[in-house]
Amino acid sequence: MNIKFGSSSRLVRGTRRRNPLVTLSAAVLLAGAQVMGLVGSAGTAAAAVPFAIQSLDGGGNNIANPTWGQGGTAYARVAAARYADGRSQPVAGPNSRAISNRVFNDGNQNIFSEKQATAWAWTWGQFLDHTFGLRLGRSPGDPAGEPANIPFNANDPLEDFENDLGVIGFTRSDAAPGTGVNNARQQVNTVSSYIDAAAVYGGTNQRLDWLREGSVDGNPANNNGRLLLQNNYLPRRDARGNPAAAPPMEIDGILRANPNRAMVAGDVRANENLFLTATHTLFAREHNRIVNSLPNSLSEEDKFQIARRVIIAEQQYITYNEFLPAMGVSIPRYSGYRNNVNATLTNEFATVGYRVHSMIHGEMEVAGEEDTWTAAQLDAFRAQGIEVVEEDGEVELVIPLNRGFFNPDLVQPIGLGPLLQGIGGEPQYKNEEMIDNQLRSVLFQIPVTGNPECLDGPELPECFDSVVDLGAIDVERGRDHGMPTYNQMRQAYGLPARTSFTQITGESSSAFPPGTGIDNPASLEFRELSDVFGAAIDPEDEDRLEATPINSVRRAPLAARLQAIYGNVNNVDAFVGALAERHASNGDLGELQRAIWAREFTRLRDGDRFFYANDPGLTFIRNTYGIDFRSNLGDIIARNAGVPRSELGSNVFFSHGDTPPSACRVSYTIVNQWPGAFQANMNITNTGSVPINNWTLRFSFANGQQITSLWNGSVVQDEFRVPVENAGWNGTINPGQTVRDVGFTATRNGATNARPTRFSLNTTQCSIG
Repeated sequence: MNIKFGSSSRLVRGTRRRNPLVTLSAAVLLAGAQVMGLVGSAGTAAAAVPFAIQSLDGGGNNIANPTWGQGGTAYARVAAARYADGRSQPVAGPNSRAISNRVFNDGNQNIFSEKQATAWAWTWGQFLDHTFGLRLGRSPGDPAGEPANIPFNANDPLEDFENDLGVIGFTRSDAAPGTGVNNARQQVNTVSSYIDAAAVYGGTNQRLDWLREGSVDGNPANNNGRLLLQNNYLPRRDARGNPAAAPPMEIDGILRANPNRAMVAGDVRANENLFLTATHTLFAREHNRIVNSLPNSLSEEDKFQIARRVIIAEQQYITYNEFLPAMGVSIPRYSGYRNNVNATLTNEFATVGYRVHSMIHGEMEVAGEEDTWTAAQLDAFRAQGIEVVEEDGEVELVIPLNRGFFNPDLVQPIGLGPLLQGIGGEPQYKNEEMIDNQLRSVLFQIPVTGNPECLDGPELPECFDSVVDLGAIDVERGRDHGMPTYNQMRQAYGLPARTSFTQITGESSSAFPPGTGIDNPASLEFRELSDVFGAAIDPEDEDRLEATPINSVRRAPLAARLQAIYGNVNNVDAFVGALAERHASNGDLGELQRAIWAREFTRLRDGDRFFYANDPGLTFIRNTYGIDFRSNLGDIIARNAGVPRSELGSNVFFSHGDTPPSACRVSYTIVNQWPGAFQANMNITNTGSVPINNWTLRFSFANGQQITSLWNGSVVQDEFRVPVENAGWNGTINPGQTVRDVGFTATRNGATNARPTRFSLNTTQCSIG
C-alpha cells in the first residue's frame, strides 16, 4: 500500500494542508484545550464528551511538542541524507528501468506468500499508508514539481513493452521550505503521521464538513453525526450537486474519462483500486453503525466524536493485533504513552521500508453464488475485460488489476460483501523482488482499443503503448529523497553491513550459469517451483500453479544479477536490497524491512497520546454505551457487509483463517508396520508464545504412501501432500500445550516407507523431535 501500499510517482492527494510553520503558542493553547475536552475536531465548536478530542491533522497530540507528527511538516530521518552534492542532487546509479527488467521482472509467474497471508495484508497496509503518509508534490494543487523522467531503452534485450513516450514519467517530491539550497533537502508529509483514521475523515475541516451529512459551511461541528453515503456506498463528487465544490480526489486511468464519478473519502487516493475503495466504504458504514447505536439524547457532534474515537481505536487494534503479526513483525510490549517519543513518520519507512508492491496481485478475484449477479451484470463485466467463470453453481469474477484501478463504478455492482470476501479469498503474492507487470509496466495506463483479451499475462504488452513502472519509480524515489545505500541503511537500523551479494539473497552462488548473462532473457527462466508442503511443482501443471507456488529458483541467481548491475555490494539501492533479502523466519519481510517496520510501528504506538491502550475515553464509551473497539477485521466485515461471520476466516489476514504460530514441534512415530501398511502417531506442540486457534499440519510422503484412516483430526490427501486439520475438540493449542495422538493408518509403497522430513503448522515450519 507510492502504492507503497499506495500509488504512483505522480498526482495524488487533495486535502488542504495547514501551513507547516504553525506558531507554537497557538498549538500549545489548542493542545491544552483538547486535554480538557473543550475543543472539537473542527476547533470551532465544543463537544460535551468527557475525553480529549484528537485534532484532524495530528497537531497537539504531543502537548510539549505540538508539531510532532503534524501534517505539513518534514519527514524525520534515521540516517543522514545522501545527495551527490550534499544538498539536493540525487546520487546517480544504474538505470532504474534496466534494474526493473533484470530484478523486478516476474516473467508472468505468480509466487505467493509463504505464510499464506491474504490480500488483506497489502490492502490493509495501503489503507494505513493512506492514513499516515502523503508526500508533498503529489496532490492536486501541489506545486508542479521538478521533472526527472526515467530514460527508456527500447533496445534493451529484456524489454517486452513499447513506450511511445520514450521515457517513464517521474517528478521529484517538493523540498521542505528552507531545505535543499544550503543544507540537505528534506521532504514534507502532508498528512498526520498518527494512526488516526484520517483516510476515513480527512485532515481538514473543509473535507470533513463535506463528508458529514448536513450543511457545507466549513464547520463540520454543526452537521449530522453520520458520514454522507449514497445507497450505503461512498458519495460521488456530484453527491451534493456541484462536483467542483467537492473535496479533490485523485483522478487517473479509467476515471479520467468521467472524473465526477469519483467516490469521495477522507483520503484523495480512495479510488485507486477496488479493494481499497471497498475498505473505505466498510469503515464509513462502521462509523454510521456506531452513530445509529447511540442514544438520541446525545448531540450529533457527540455522536460523531464517539464514533470517530471508536473507529480510530479499531484501526489501531487491527493494525497491532492482526496486521503486524500477519507480516511477522513483533514489537516490545506496550508500557504506556511516552511523551518523549517523536511519532513523526520517517523518510526511510515511507520511501523504502513500507513499499512492498510485489504483494499486490495482477488480478482481483471475487466469487459468489450463481444468483449474486444478474445475466445483464455479468455481460457488463465481460464487456469491461473481466473474465467470468461459471461452474458448479458459483460465479468467479477475475478482474485484471488494470480494470480494478480507478474504477469505482464497479464497486456497487459487484457488491461490498463479495469484494471484501475476495480480499481474503486467497494468498497474496510473496513480498520479494518480483513485481507484477500490472504495476511494473502499465500502472494506471489506458489499454489500446479492440483487444480485450490482452489485459493480463504474457499478452499484456500487446495491450499498451506506454510504460509506467512502479518498481523503477520506487528506486528513483529513494534517490530523490536522499536515501542511504542498502548497507548504510542496515547500519542505521543496527544491522551489520553485508559483504557479498549472496549474503543479501541467501543463495549459494553469485555466478551466471552457462547460457545466461545479465542481458540474456534465459537468466530469468524459472528452474524450480515449490509449494507450502515443500514439494516441487510441475511448471506445466496449471492447477498447481494456481495460488500454490511459494518459492522459486531462476536460472541465474538473483545475487549474480545484482552483482552485474551494481558491481559492489556497497552500491546497492536500499529499496532493491531490502526486497532482495531472504525473509526472516515466520514472516513475509526480510531482516531490514522487519527492523524498519518494528521501529516505526513501535514509535507510532508509544508516541501517540490517543493510542487505544492509553485508553483515551474508550472505557467510558464501553461502560456508558456498550460499544467496544476490540473487534477483529472479520467482525467488522460481518457487521457491515452482509457476510455471515461463519463465512469469513477467524483471522481474515490468513488463508483459511489459520494463524501461524511463532514456533512448534512435531513428533512422528511409526508404532506398527505390516506388509503393505503401517500405523503412525503424531504429537503437536505449540512452543510459541500465543495460542493457536484452528490448525493445519502439512507434510509430504516421499514414497507415495496413502492414508486410509485418521483419528483426532481430518485429512483430504492430495497425491503425496498431506494436510491434517484439527478436529472440533482440539483446535486450540495454548503456548506449551501438546495435542497428542493424532494418528493414522496408511498404505506403503513397496518396502520403502520413508518418514516425512518437513512438517509445517499453519505454514510455520516445526522442529522435529
